[in-house]
Amino acid sequence: MEQRHLGRTGLRVSRIGLGTLTWGRDTEEHDAADQLKAFWEAGGTLIDTADVYGGGEAEYLLGRLVERLVPRRDLVIATKAGSVPDPDRRVDGSRGHLLAALDASLARLGTDYVDLWQVHAFDPDTPLEETLQALDIAVASGRARYVGVSNFCGWQLAKAATWQLGPGGARARLASTQMEYSLLQRGVEREVLPAARDLGLGLLPSSPLGRGVLTGKYRHATPSDSRGASDRLAPFVEPYLDDSATRIVDAVITAADGLAATPLQVALAWVRDRPGVVAPVVGARNAQQLAAALSVETLSLPDEIRRALDDVSAPVHRYPDQDWSTL
Repeated sequence: MEQRHLGRTGLRVSRIGLGTLTWGRDTEEHDAADQLKAFWEAGGTLIDTADVYGGGEAEYLLGRLVERLVPRRDLVIATKAGSVPDPDRRVDGSRGHLLAALDASLARLGTDYVDLWQVHAFDPDTPLEETLQALDIAVASGRARYVGVSNFCGWQLAKAATWQLGPGGARARLASTQMEYSLLQRGVEREVLPAARDLGLGLLPSSPLGRGVLTGKYRHATPSDSRGASDRLAPFVEPYLDDSATRIVDAVITAADGLAATPLQVALAWVRDRPGVVAPVVGARNAQQLAAALSVETLSLPDEIRRALDDVSAPVHRYPDQDWSTL
């Protein structure tokens, strides 16, 4: 699998990442083991998790599988901290919480360091410089090799990345930002992606298949074994089952038919090769689903098909996102 630099750093990662959102909850150990081994054998290196996935079970499961199946040195393990299961405070970006969460993640993962440590979301109740100081401490102490953020909007990302580039002490440069990005969700193109590219951060798209909708499996009905049929995950899928999404999915299916490919391959290739993207993070229920995603390595979309998909999924950009002189 092709390797790409993560932002303006020396760290190289596979251009497809393996997500573990469902590990330890919907994905059992034998399925997770099959996925990890298949991913590694295909040349994949980037494994993305978080301290809240499965209440910590995803990290714990990954830690049990590493070394037993795949050498630690062959993986780029990325995890996140900051999300908390508290209805009154969904995010805790305080220095104390973040560093304690990192130590707990390392214990579950069974490793002395993570390759990429990310703040899961912006905390409006904690000074940003305090949150960022936790990243500096993590790198200085060797507990994290690189750091990034997730789910920061444009101004939040620009402020954080610029602060880390400023003078006054050893600050850890932000390497990446992780955001939802797909043909069904192109909101990051307004401000987040331009900021990331300007400041040298790599984008790690989550839900690159539009929460599964871009595979076409919801086109006529909801499969009984899909996320859309799950009481817990159906609300996650439902926003992408509207008429606008249907038009985009139809275009993806048409493109796939013309290329003798699958809708999954077309949708994933589109986001993988967008400017500023380093590695879409895909989640799979089993090794068979993962293999279908990894097969995209051999596909590059022709320019005319890419432009057609750009057009059918184009978001509305008005002032001030668009150049004011063209309005």
